Amino acid sequence: MNLKEAYVKKMQARLDVWGAEIDVLKAKADNAKADARVGYYKQIEELKIKKQAASGKLAELRKSGDGAWEDLKTGLESSWDSLGKAVKSAASRFK
Repeated sequence: MNLKEAYVKKMQARLDVWGAEIDVLKAKADNAKADARVGYYKQIEELKIKKQAASGKLAELRKSGDGAWEDLKTGLESSWDSLGKAVKSAASRFK
């Protein structure tokens, strides 16, 4: 396995973990009081949008040539940082 493949695997695993965390937050929102539920659902939708963006960047990286993937890595990591912070922030609000 080359460096690019290892990186893609690592990022896919992270994306899967965040997807599972979003699912847990959705379950908590489903059980929240009605007045809080609306705000929770809004946050979850924002997380899903960020996750889709990160997933799109990962797909771009997968399709890139071995030489170009390093250039795409920066954009992917920016999306990852944004999603990671958003998931962490939402999780702290749902407690």
